[in-house]
Amino acid sequence: MTGTEPRDAAGNGTERPRRRLLWRGRRYSLSRIFFNFYLLAMSTFVAIAFFADALISTALKGITDDYARRFMRGTILMIEEELFRYPKSSWEKRIRILDEKFAYRLAIMERDQLDLPEPLLAQVDAGHIAIHREGEIMYYALRQTGQVLVLGPLSPRHNPELQPPGLPLEMQVRLLTWTVIGLLFAIALWFWVRPIWRDLEALRQTARALGEGDLGARSPGAQSKLFAPLADTLDGMAEQIQRLIATQKELSSAISHELRTPIARLRFASEMMGEADSPAERQRLSTMMENDLEELDNLIDSSLTYARFERETPLLNLSPVDFAEWLEDQVDNMRILGRDLELQLELGALPPDLRVELDRKVMPHAISNLLRNAIKYATQRIRVSSQLDNGHIQVHVDDDGIGIPPEERERVFSAFTRLDRSRDRSTGGYGLGLAITRRVMELHGGTACVSDSPLGGARFTLSWPCPPRT
Repeated sequence: MTGTEPRDAAGNGTERPRRRLLWRGRRYSLSRIFFNFYLLAMSTFVAIAFFADALISTALKGITDDYARRFMRGTILMIEEELFRYPKSSWEKRIRILDEKFAYRLAIMERDQLDLPEPLLAQVDAGHIAIHREGEIMYYALRQTGQVLVLGPLSPRHNPELQPPGLPLEMQVRLLTWTVIGLLFAIALWFWVRPIWRDLEALRQTARALGEGDLGARSPGAQSKLFAPLADTLDGMAEQIQRLIATQKELSSAISHELRTPIARLRFASEMMGEADSPAERQRLSTMMENDLEELDNLIDSSLTYARFERETPLLNLSPVDFAEWLEDQVDNMRILGRDLELQLELGALPPDLRVELDRKVMPHAISNLLRNAIKYATQRIRVSSQLDNGHIQVHVDDDGIGIPPEERERVFSAFTRLDRSRDRSTGGYGLGLAITRRVMELHGGTACVSDSPLGGARFTLSWPCPPRT
């Protein structure tokens, strides 16, 4: 017991339950995915095939009936002539004799015995050949007799006497055809489903690793084009999360470290305030405390600004401004911090009435941070100049300070980087201003860099595209 564990009502220590991630989803089953896809696709295909077959048969009904009438008309007329050669009383006998010579049945029925739909009866009465689709039976009225010649069923599938033993040939052909189609479809579907299954399983494993805290996990790359955008999106999301968490950790660690010094000074000044005897000493300690409070306020403000730029990409609200006037206002706002420093502004290299598109809310962060940095390190002079070069607007901030070694010029734009660690906070800063400046320039599609200044110190240059005036 360390004294920090929660206790129950009786005062006994209770162990805090561990939190775990429970993954309810099971591993994707290739056979299950394949079976589901196959069952759905094949059943849909069969339904469409049967529907199309019925639709085509219905559409061709008139054509096939007309063809059958023309095809059988000669045979029917020959049977009629054959019957008329004999007395009507012997027609039954002649029909039985003729029936043995045909592959389908022949019969004679009385007109009143016919059980047919009205349209078919009308065709029979008009002397036409009527075809009954159910059983494919033909009806023809013998001339001036009141009797009807019946032929059929014409199709072997409706004539049991013509059916071979076992399954009908038509059924055998249909079964063989659908078996071959189903097998070929299964093979094609297998080669289509397998990459999808691999991609699903890979994405699931990657998402699970990310959920368990492995922020370095990435998808191995989708084998199918269907999941390639999803894999890229997942990897981009993982990189963004990893970067945000790294930034958060860096900020938390750095801010906690930076807070110690002003807080310690505040505590020391507060203790000394009670022991101070003279008004001058109390005034000095009060001034120290105000400076420390201002330092804490600046640190928090800079940290929040940097965190906001790192957490999300602000939507820029670009608007055209009179650049010379806008830059002059930015410099004038910082003159009060320069105190005894000579702060010069040279705009002679700019074209007259130059208008530049920028975000009026975001861009001032870049200019003010460069001027704050120059004010900290300059000894006497700071010069701000601007020019238009190859379609890019450039702003130079020069100082006559100690400069920056070439090997350190890229690192100064990283957060919480201070090259001169021997300096106190009044000149050392927090290492966030230049990082914010570079982020602002990236949002505007530009760059921020540092080089040697003609004044002897460092030259910071901002450059971003300036579309030509129309």
